[in-house]
Amino acid sequence: MVCEVNPKILPETDNSCGIDLGIIDFATFDNGEKVKAPKPLKSKLKRLRRLQKHLSRKQKGSKRREVTRNKLAKLHAKITDIRTDFLHKLSTKVIKENQLIALEDLNVSGMVRNRKLSRTISDLGWRSFRTMLIAKGEMYGRDVRIINRWEATTQTCSCCGEKGGKKELSVREWTCLFCKTKHDRDVNASKQILKVAGGQLDTQNGLQRECKTTIKACPFG
Repeated sequence: MVCEVNPKILPETDNSCGIDLGIIDFATFDNGEKVKAPKPLKSKLKRLRRLQKHLSRKQKGSKRREVTRNKLAKLHAKITDIRTDFLHKLSTKVIKENQLIALEDLNVSGMVRNRKLSRTISDLGWRSFRTMLIAKGEMYGRDVRIINRWEATTQTCSCCGEKGGKKELSVREWTCLFCKTKHDRDVNASKQILKVAGGQLDTQNGLQRECKTTIKACPFG
């Protein structure tokens, strides 16, 4: 059975937002607003490990093993539901309130190779959030733009446009050497993301322009 859906196009607005996705704060907006993620896997990790250990000890084909397997499956489903619900609500809010939404292309597949961060990054759901924004943007007539991952959004001052050099992840605030403006690292990055997206029409709806190298940046690596 095929159903034709005619989504309601939202009324146009002058609002726009740049979003910097991170680990400490899931999303930081250019207006300074920060949104924390529920991180359901982290909160349920102890129980998840306990059930996995119990399952490994149960005899294959036994009723107790099947009961434990069902409990484990329900817990995995609950973790997924919590994450999906958060991502849907946030992406819908962003789409309703803004005409232009700008994100940075992230090399998630490369980042998850870091053993210390892989579980945390997977728990956040950056990939799903981006996919939801692009899909809802097309559905409701919003402009979702993904800027090149090679743009130095963290290094560049959003006020004067000068680059202040590479900064370690531990540096959360910094002062521009040129205009002396004090920045929150993530807020500055989100402002710069929006500025870059405003000048890159070829990034509309997730399409990428050529990188500074000969390799073309694909969505999320």
